Amino acid sequence: MKIIIKPVITEKMAGLGEKMNRYGFVVIKKANKLQIKKAVEELYGVDVETVNTMNYSGKGKSRFTKAGVIAGRTSAYKKAIVTLAAGETIDFYSNI
Repeated sequence: MKIIIKPVITEKMAGLGEKMNRYGFVVIKKANKLQIKKAVEELYGVDVETVNTMNYSGKGKSRFTKAGVIAGRTSAYKKAIVTLAAGETIDFYSNI
C-alpha cells in the first residue's frame, strides 16, 4: 500500500526544512504515524525522529457564473510533518 501521496512544497515548508529539519507530506487518511515513519525512511533513506499528523476536512466552495451559482467541495486529506535526525536532509528537486 502506498502511504505517501506527495510532498508539500511551499515557502513555509521550505523554511521549516531549513530551520528545524522538518518536511511535509500528504499521506493517505488511514495511515498511522509508524507507517508514515517507515515509508519516509524507506523512500528517502533518512532517519526520522518524530511524525506529527493533521486531518484537513474539505471546504465548501461556490462561485457565480453566467449559468448561476456552482457549488462544490475541496477534497479532505491528511498531512504529516516529519522531523528528521540532525544532519539528515531530503532533496525533493534532485531528479528534475
